[in-house]
Amino acid sequence: MQLVIISGRSGSGKSIALQALEDLGYYAIDNLPAMLLSSLVDELQRDETRRAFSAVSIDARNLPDALERFPSLLADLQARGIQCQVVYLTAESKILLERYSATRRRHPLTRESQMTLAEAIDSEEGTLAGILDLADLIIDTSRLSVHELRGRICEQVAQHRDQQMTLTFESFGFKGGVPLDADTVFDARCLPNPYWDPRLRQSTGRDPEIIEFLEGYEDVDRFARDTIDWLTRWLPAYQASHRSYMTVAIGCTGGQHRSVYLTERLARHFATHHPGVRLRHRELGIHTSISKTDASGQQGR
Repeated sequence: MQLVIISGRSGSGKSIALQALEDLGYYAIDNLPAMLLSSLVDELQRDETRRAFSAVSIDARNLPDALERFPSLLADLQARGIQCQVVYLTAESKILLERYSATRRRHPLTRESQMTLAEAIDSEEGTLAGILDLADLIIDTSRLSVHELRGRICEQVAQHRDQQMTLTFESFGFKGGVPLDADTVFDARCLPNPYWDPRLRQSTGRDPEIIEFLEGYEDVDRFARDTIDWLTRWLPAYQASHRSYMTVAIGCTGGQHRSVYLTERLARHFATHHPGVRLRHRELGIHTSISKTDASGQQGR
């Protein structure tokens, strides 16, 4: 039996994620009290038609005691042999504030308190800390459309196979903030920047002229090789700790040149021996997968 537990900050898209799984055939329950997790599993295991795939949403509307007990509740389910995935959705506080202001909905934590909307948004993250710490997958929805979020849920949750860690390489610009879903971050701002050449400014790290520029510097090659060596050494340790997902983020100033080039290079390298590598360029709006065949065809580029 597979049980997906959707949680995260209010306004981050939990309802959309749950609906996406329901559309894919999951038995879905919104706003489940955490204390009923075990009872729900008991009931589902008695019903053969609903046994295989189920999804629940657990959020800050739960009683504080229930959220504090979530780690032990999850451990009990796993001890019973239930395959659990905890998916945590988040977004930047300013984005959540804009979403609530646009929809004029009340935040759950403002209904029985005197907190302002901004205070409720900041407070909620601490309330859900116990779930966040146990999340198998964190998705930052700050820059995702509804359709993009549904696609991520389908690709990374519904199609995920727990025996193989899903490895994602993501480029970003530090001026837009570090991705909230990054597990490991490498800073490429120390490398030569093509931006200062007016002829290269409008190109990206996927274009031949930027690749040629960056590959002309030994430091760029050394940075890439050192990063590959570090990941080669430590990825098995992450996987051995039963991680289902790993996001490696590489940042430069604007997220257009250096980080894009390095992310492409690393993704191609690891795709040759790690199935299901995913590539994401945050600032370019590109999300894709790289197969071993794709990587082999571009190795000599």
